[in-house]
Amino acid sequence: MANRGQRRGRSGGSATAGRRREIDNQGILPVLARSVREVEAAVQRGRGTSIRSRFQAIALLVREERQRVKNDPEIGEANRADLLKRLDGVAMILAKTAAREPHLFDLLADDAVPSDEVRMLKREMTQAAGLEAEPEPDPVTDEVAAARSERRVLPRSVVARQLANPFMAPDFSAPPPPTPQTQRLSTWELIGPLLSAFERASAGAPACMDLPEPTQFTTPGGLPLMRHQAEVVEAAREGHRTFLLADEPGLGKTAQSLLAAHAADAYPLLAVVPNVVKANWAREAEIWTPRRKATVIHGDGDDIDGFADIVIVNYEVLDRHVGWLGDLGFRGMVLDEAHFIKNKSSQRSQHALQIADRLRQRVARPLMLALTGTPLINDIEDFRAIWEFLGWIDEKQPRAALMAALEQTGLTPLDPGFYPAARHAVIDLGIVRRRKIDVAADIPERRIADIPVELEGEAARSIRDAERELVRRLLSRYDHAIAARAERPEGIDHQLVEHVAILVRDETPADDAENVFTMMRRIGQAKAALAADYAAQLARQTGKVVFFAKHIDVMDTAQEVFAQRGLKFASVRGNQSSTVRQQSIDAFVEDPEVKVIVCSLTAAGVGLNLQVASNLVLAELSWTDAEQTQAIDRVHRIGQDEPVTAWRIIAAQTIDTSIARLIDRKAGLAARALDGADAEVSSADLQLDTLVALLTQALQAR
Repeated sequence: MANRGQRRGRSGGSATAGRRREIDNQGILPVLARSVREVEAAVQRGRGTSIRSRFQAIALLVREERQRVKNDPEIGEANRADLLKRLDGVAMILAKTAAREPHLFDLLADDAVPSDEVRMLKREMTQAAGLEAEPEPDPVTDEVAAARSERRVLPRSVVARQLANPFMAPDFSAPPPPTPQTQRLSTWELIGPLLSAFERASAGAPACMDLPEPTQFTTPGGLPLMRHQAEVVEAAREGHRTFLLADEPGLGKTAQSLLAAHAADAYPLLAVVPNVVKANWAREAEIWTPRRKATVIHGDGDDIDGFADIVIVNYEVLDRHVGWLGDLGFRGMVLDEAHFIKNKSSQRSQHALQIADRLRQRVARPLMLALTGTPLINDIEDFRAIWEFLGWIDEKQPRAALMAALEQTGLTPLDPGFYPAARHAVIDLGIVRRRKIDVAADIPERRIADIPVELEGEAARSIRDAERELVRRLLSRYDHAIAARAERPEGIDHQLVEHVAILVRDETPADDAENVFTMMRRIGQAKAALAADYAAQLARQTGKVVFFAKHIDVMDTAQEVFAQRGLKFASVRGNQSSTVRQQSIDAFVEDPEVKVIVCSLTAAGVGLNLQVASNLVLAELSWTDAEQTQAIDRVHRIGQDEPVTAWRIIAAQTIDTSIARLIDRKAGLAARALDGADAEVSSADLQLDTLVALLTQALQAR
């Protein structure tokens, strides 16, 4: 837009203070500053779910304004730097806010699709800045408008399908769930104890239901099946209808779910998947169930086939289609990467649960599959939404089948034996967890190797200064609290350490101060070229390499290094269309000249098969072990015939090293709950853990 944003003086330094104040109160930046403070305050008051749309609208406007400022030739360099600094301030508040409400991170992804409400808020904020707003969307036709509810859509082909079968009757032919023989547990609060049963899991107790012996090891089209895949298909053929398919990534969960739907005749089938794997799901459906037509919903779904057997939709557009998806008559539903719904207050979770409930209202026992190799990201509570989707529990208590199984134990949560019995009862409902080492021994082992790098120059000094200042703030808070006490404790007060860490995590620091989140981003930028140089060496010595990063600027730096080294590379990013993304993947897999693929952890961390490589470089640390595991398992999966090594680039003498250790500790959560390993379960808040570690180390060093 020609008049987008305020015009600055061309030479920056000649403006008077009064003129500067006048300029600072013009244009989009003051609107963004006010709005982001409102969002921050709402999250601090515990109203994080109410500001999702405004949060995303601010993030999109910041991204657009940054691009405009960078490219506008009429802005002087001094003013350009000042504008970018102010935009960085808004972005930092967004990042801090998302750190307190992790479900907001999804809205910062490059491929996060804005809803109609987000677009409306963007227009309102643009108009409030006195700028030209984006044009209103074209009006919809009368028939679609009549079907809209809360800005929802109804594709024409879906209308045609409904008209072709207007008297679609519900299917209640399945037997009703068992009725508990007693009501001993009717007054007990049971959801907490059920979750605790998995947290208390003892070593040697893997979470996997008893699966039947397969009767066949080929698909209807003649493709071979591995035993672990055939077991799930056989269970569906025998009548089992709910599965939490939690196999380790790379064991073919997509194929198992498609073939289970075929065995159960659960058509039409709805698959809700991440945006980046929609095309892959359509490909997999064509491979494993070629006689079943699959259709993919893009945007408003104008080009979908309403008569298809398999409907594939991504989480980001569920809000537009939740109305008709619940009424089409699906007999089966799959949630891929089901941990995406772990936050029950998020829209994606609410829509998925709503559709699942409406399926159960029309079909007594629909086929319900939740697929995720990493069901526990932060906390044992991550199970709750998935269990609710599967129909095992509701918001307050177990549903009939699970309650009947718990009643049969004859135990209550006061009995120690209740917890292993309750865990077993939940597992029998359909938890399936197999490890590669157990079911796919022919897949070579994998290892994670840390490569420490020394940061140099001004960037390194600045990062270390920022870390020292952060430690100083922690120590100052701690010492002030100790000084206010009548008696000084002996040694370190660890409870106070955690309290101080929470205060520092949640406080709003001065403009030039930093938190763990912003420091980690700066560290990623500082080591980007070093990580890319290491990946280039690997590519020349060992062959193809997958390069993972979290941030666009780190990916940009890496690609510049590869270009300078004369290495041909491909790239997978969140802002690519599905066609471009697939072309990049095909180039890496099929073209021997393409040595490196540069991947976004957000856009490429799930659903891709990149086993043509056996080496990958993690240029930036993840915030969870699950995200790191998902990235590694793009390479370490069925079809891999070489040992896999993930080279994790760690900035020495920075908090990078502490966070790497904390990530490794967090891996214990799934190991204990699902694999029965005797592993330590750490806190769910990695930033808090990092601050606690920094303060503890500083106190020990005194």
